[in-house]
Amino acid sequence: MKKTIHPELMRATVICAGCGSSHETRATQPELRVDVCSACHPAYTGEVRRATTGSRVERFERRRRLAVTTT
Repeated sequence: MKKTIHPELMRATVICAGCGSSHETRATQPELRVDVCSACHPAYTGEVRRATTGSRVERFERRRRLAVTTT
């Protein structure tokens, strides 16, 4: 391998924006910020988050009622 074309690896701190935890790894940048990590991601913690409320029909009816009242 050519020695001049590869970036230099250094110790990097990975900081989670979701929970604030951090750990060390090796990367080409000294600091990495991530949105979620394994400590706060729902798939790893088992926490269930509901993004939508109601069925598709209920959401459609709610939007239709809002559209009728505004016009």
